Amino acid sequence: MANTKNDRFTVMSNLGWRMAERFGAKGVEFLVSIILARLLAPEVYGTIALVTVFITILQVFVDSGLGNALIQKKDVDDTDYSTVFFFNITFCSVLYVLLFLAAPLIARFYNDDSLTDIVRVLGLTVLIAGVKNVQQAYVSRNMLFHRFFYATLGGTIGAAIVGIYLAYHGYGVWALVAQQVFNVAMDTVILWITVKWRPRRLFSFGHLKTLYSFGWKLLVSSLVDVVYNDIRQLIIGKMYSKEDLAYYNRAKQIPHLITSNINTSINSVLFPAMSSAQESRERVKAMTRRAIKISTYIMAPMMMGLAACSKPVISILLTDKWLPCVPFLIIFCITNLFLPIHTANLNAIKAMGRSDLFLRLEIMKKVIGVIVLIISMQYGVMAMAYSLLFTSVTSQIINSWPNRKLLGYSYIEQIKDILPGVLLAVGMGLIVYSVEYIGLNKWLTLVIQVPLGALIYIAGSKLFHLDSFDYLLSMIKSFRRKHTKKA
Repeated sequence: MANTKNDRFTVMSNLGWRMAERFGAKGVEFLVSIILARLLAPEVYGTIALVTVFITILQVFVDSGLGNALIQKKDVDDTDYSTVFFFNITFCSVLYVLLFLAAPLIARFYNDDSLTDIVRVLGLTVLIAGVKNVQQAYVSRNMLFHRFFYATLGGTIGAAIVGIYLAYHGYGVWALVAQQVFNVAMDTVILWITVKWRPRRLFSFGHLKTLYSFGWKLLVSSLVDVVYNDIRQLIIGKMYSKEDLAYYNRAKQIPHLITSNINTSINSVLFPAMSSAQESRERVKAMTRRAIKISTYIMAPMMMGLAACSKPVISILLTDKWLPCVPFLIIFCITNLFLPIHTANLNAIKAMGRSDLFLRLEIMKKVIGVIVLIISMQYGVMAMAYSLLFTSVTSQIINSWPNRKLLGYSYIEQIKDILPGVLLAVGMGLIVYSVEYIGLNKWLTLVIQVPLGALIYIAGSKLFHLDSFDYLLSMIKSFRRKHTKKA
């Protein structure tokens, strides 16, 4: 029993570090993005969005699935780590050369010659990221998430200074390019300084083959997922205007700022924790269930609150020139609300060593998604956004289906687990949204909406004795007692 309590504390402690890192870094990025959005035109963001489609796809190859394989493998030695490190360096160098040569073709595809240099400079992030990939896997496997905190925050703050300085002095799109490259470079340098692991002169094709037997399926799965998610941006950039793409992309980024922090934190901590417990089906099920309940409980009020306050939020933070992104923002808030179901179910499948099943699920989801996308793209950008609501529901069902047998945890059970928090969040959102009809100015409207929403959700959680609320409260008290004893 003591070991179970210790394991829970270790997981929650690392989750706390991971969330502090993500929210700290993303908080800085968010403040910087507000400043840059005021200094730069929407068209500039549209230009960067065109290029990042290709960079994001290549970032999938940086990992090659081998980082996850290092985390999931029961016994890992220096030969495994060093083999993956040297493979990644070589592979990323080849990728960058290919991207460098393909840059003029990408520019020609969008009929914009200025994209050639942007692609080549921004592509350096792929090369740099390959250097830190094994360090990240080492940190995750050994539950040293406080190292991420220092590296990510250092890179983000440094990049913020660079981006704002260049934007203020009229460098336009290059301010955003420099910001991204500097961020990845600084993050990598700090991680190498703070993490003790160093590559040795070891390389084994046998070890690489073993790791790749698990990792290649995750690579293909990630590649399918990223291409599918970013293809909308590619289509919008090609068929419609840069402004349309900027509004769509900006609306996507705002809720993603919140959900990616929670989701990445839980994902990075939960996967290694589940992998270490893969022999016990009941423990993996308990972790999956708790992850779904807690993360949805936290995410639901944030998404519903943001959707309800979307108009004054956009107007105040980004100015009225960005108001066309409000309808997109509401749609992304709804789809992001259910992200924990996707993440926890897929983590369980990976942790159980079923990367083959993981790949099949991705293919099924994307086939459905592409069909829906082809139909919706004929009716405009808004129709493409609305199609995400349908694919979100179908993806939830598909992701959860295998765990009905693997863990004995069905989709119906999962919905029952999150329903109380979701219903409370929806009710809170409707009340908060109604404040707009009072007719106050945008500042006063938002000042009333935010605390009102928080008060309704917390009071409702206490009134209806929501399990997740009680659990979080008990964990906070447990942490306080532990740190009080240490003091």
